[in-house]
Amino acid sequence: MSELDDLRRRVDRLEARAEIGELVSAYAIACDDHDMKRLMDLFTDDAVLNTPSGLMHAAGKQAITELFIRTLKIRGPSFHWTHDHFVTPGADADNATGLVLAHAETSPGNEVSLAAMRYRDAYRREAGRWRFARREIGFLYYVPARDFATALATTTRLTVQGRRQPADYPEALPAWQAFEREHRNGDAA
Repeated sequence: MSELDDLRRRVDRLEARAEIGELVSAYAIACDDHDMKRLMDLFTDDAVLNTPSGLMHAAGKQAITELFIRTLKIRGPSFHWTHDHFVTPGADADNATGLVLAHAETSPGNEVSLAAMRYRDAYRREAGRWRFARREIGFLYYVPARDFATALATTTRLTVQGRRQPADYPEALPAWQAFEREHRNGDAA
């Protein structure tokens, strides 16, 4: 590879990272604005949207559209914001993966709720635009605001239709499990 080809590849990766960052921000804004046209334009036709807990699963743009309509119909105002964003280039220039750390304030069923999430994404560039090919939303917690003060003291930090269920992470993460096995039983560092 020539120096010029290497430079082009490196510039393309930097531009891709910036464009993918804007894709992630556009998702948060479209969710908050209930802007279905903008939201659906962020996904590939064959995209998958799901959660590790099985709370939601949709394959294909039509199914994702229907999922968001059901979700947004019961949600009033919300505010999603993203924090750290890691992007890993794929085997070719038109694919990448990412991890996004985020929070949200939502109001499903007119109940103010707080959430902390990790999005595990697969991005694909089609016709020059980056889109979500896969988006998996893992919840550290999603609880009514009144329950937030005690939510982290339990493993059932995901509230779905008034019922508490186990959160998606960190307890399911291999590093968390290894740490717990090694250090939880009285070994204080």
